[in-house]
Amino acid sequence: MSQPQTVNVSDLDVGQLSEVRKQLEEELNHLTNSFAQLKQAQAKFKACIDNVNEVKPENKGKTILVPLTNSLYVPGKLSDPDHVIVDVGTGYFVQKTRPQALKHYSGKVDYIRSNLETLEDTIQKKRENMNYLVGIMQTKIQAQTQAATKG
Repeated sequence: MSQPQTVNVSDLDVGQLSEVRKQLEEELNHLTNSFAQLKQAQAKFKACIDNVNEVKPENKGKTILVPLTNSLYVPGKLSDPDHVIVDVGTGYFVQKTRPQALKHYSGKVDYIRSNLETLEDTIQKKRENMNYLVGIMQTKIQAQTQAATKG
């Protein structure tokens, strides 16, 4: 395998710096979109925790709205407040006790939180790289402008 070659960005011309900047912007956009999607997933799992907490023994026999899809709910009666159906992904559902379901969703929230922290650090480093690169570009453009006005 070949080793990646390291290039000092200050050795690049303005055109090359512009290409590197474009690549960094694309990476930042992708990372930022991923961050937003993870935040949405985390919010969904937190909502699941809230929903499981609403299934209480004192609500047994009460009428509830049962989701069939994201936008379609039908009335139903809560017959077993000790167990819930958990979506474990890719269309699979598992019956769990309320504590098991809470542990499952809390684990998902914690896992996403750790990924968000890592992603946030990566985004911050990319932004610092972008600021450094823009600073070098501005310096080179000013030097070209000054050279053009003198010549």
